[in-house]
Amino acid sequence: MIPHPVVQAVTDRIVQRSRVTRDLYLARTRSAYGQRAQRSILGCTNLAHAVAAEPVDSKSRLTTTERPNLAIVSAYNDMLSAHQPLGRYPDWIKQAAFGAGGSAQFAGGVPAMCDGITQGQAGMELSLFSRDVIAMSTAIALSHQMFDAAVCLGVCDKIVPGLLIGALTFGHLPVVFIPAGPMPTGISNDAKAKVRQRYAKGEVDRAALLESELQAYHAPGTCTFYGTANSNQMLMEIMGLHLPGASFVPPGTALREALTRHAARHALGLAAGGDRYTPIAEIISERTIVNGIVGLLATGGSTNHTMHLVAVARAAGIQINWDDFSDLSDVVPLLARVYPNGAADVNQFHAAGGMAFLIRGLRRAGLLHEDVVTIMGRGLAAYERAPVLRERQLAWEDGPRASGDTAVLRGPDKPFSADGGLKLLRGNLGRAVIKSSAVAPEHQIIEAPARVFDDQADLLAAFQRGELETDFVAIVRFQGPQVNGMPELHKLTPALSVLQGKGYRVALVTDGRMSGASGKVPAAIHVSPEAGAGGPLARVRDGDLVRLDARAGVLDIVGDPAWLDRAPAQADRQAASWGIGRELFSVARAHAVGAEQGACFFQWAS
Repeated sequence: MIPHPVVQAVTDRIVQRSRVTRDLYLARTRSAYGQRAQRSILGCTNLAHAVAAEPVDSKSRLTTTERPNLAIVSAYNDMLSAHQPLGRYPDWIKQAAFGAGGSAQFAGGVPAMCDGITQGQAGMELSLFSRDVIAMSTAIALSHQMFDAAVCLGVCDKIVPGLLIGALTFGHLPVVFIPAGPMPTGISNDAKAKVRQRYAKGEVDRAALLESELQAYHAPGTCTFYGTANSNQMLMEIMGLHLPGASFVPPGTALREALTRHAARHALGLAAGGDRYTPIAEIISERTIVNGIVGLLATGGSTNHTMHLVAVARAAGIQINWDDFSDLSDVVPLLARVYPNGAADVNQFHAAGGMAFLIRGLRRAGLLHEDVVTIMGRGLAAYERAPVLRERQLAWEDGPRASGDTAVLRGPDKPFSADGGLKLLRGNLGRAVIKSSAVAPEHQIIEAPARVFDDQADLLAAFQRGELETDFVAIVRFQGPQVNGMPELHKLTPALSVLQGKGYRVALVTDGRMSGASGKVPAAIHVSPEAGAGGPLARVRDGDLVRLDARAGVLDIVGDPAWLDRAPAQADRQAASWGIGRELFSVARAHAVGAEQGACFFQWAS
């Protein structure tokens, strides 16, 4: 199938832009290809340490250095609902690997924190940086040179991107990602949001709010709204790192277990020495990254991936930026309405046809590159199929050719919107992104006076005092990675939604992040350069007239440009420098690059 001309043009310029760094990455990585058993290079003492705790049958396989050994890298912990199901996976994987003639070892665990728990708290200031910690933890887990392939177990926000960045530094290894699946549907996301707004207005008490939240988040599995966690799963599938149809199969089901066991066997089959050797460096290409962006846009996915995909691409020597997202958004239609872009949740998306139907439609519209490598081989045809159990045996069958619910999922011939709804904003305030697909048309353009806050708590206090009953654009600055680690500011959503619901024209402009569930209030986020690095936000004052136009892609202070000559305000960096472990991240804050460069704190070799 011939790619859409814009998709091809964006891909071509990414290839050209990345030529030097991609060639260097591939040259370094390919020099390690083709070693049958990594552990064969270890000395006897090294190998004895590595197998000392193994059962006798596993020890005999590992010491012969002839059969492939699988690394398990997991983000399991039993506090987070999305990761609690992963606790059973290592035993399944080891059993499956042994039955397939190989072996598997738990190589290492990586941290897994939850933005839902830390939202509005000091711990949120570690959240974005945890991605890079996870990447380094993955590298440490794989550094023992015992492994011929790997499976990565993870689900949520920073965890999957961190695992992928770490895996790409071992680009010679085949890697399969294994998800956990979403929890059952609880109360509707709209109902949950309304209780939050009523609580913000003081109409219900904490007990009522807690009861609502417990009905929304109530079982093992991923949160069911379409935030960063579920966007991660979509990306791993459309980029060819999941088994087809694996993303949204619920935990605790026979199908979920069968997929997990099969993923282990499949990963071993991709190891060097066999005829299906498929290192991850060959999977993550410029075309694969573009396919990921297309999937993100077509589903109305998380704005966090305007940073995470940049960082992942950089790990593979590929250079992308927000212009690429924006240009693709102009031609990729919105095909899913899942909260916050609609009322449905991911279970309804999956039931309506899910990934198989989505990929089928995008392929036939020429919006996905077919010339890609996946864990299933070359091309995406396998991803139009869905997994089923037939007499307890795992099989794949053709996915649906029609949506099971056109209010949730559609084909490109009848999209919800002609564009992907993720826009680049440019102007004298810098560059920013906005998730316009979640914002009603009447709220996509606003021109109003600025109200400037250096902390989200100050905005919430002003709201409680009744000082924000007017049209305004909230400037919440000094929230970038160099000042406080770039926390999400989703805690502001209920208050701003209440004001918008009263008829006031309101918007948010910030160098911080919003949740993957960015909602109906227009929010220009990830403003770059950040205020703490001398960006224009540091010069804005109360009363400056701000124009945010999501349709034209404009983010400006309107009027006399003399405001740019003001002395910049200074961040209170001391407030974010200690407590809740923040002392340990001073190096991260000091070395973090901007949001459009991926907000990484480590430096890529050139």
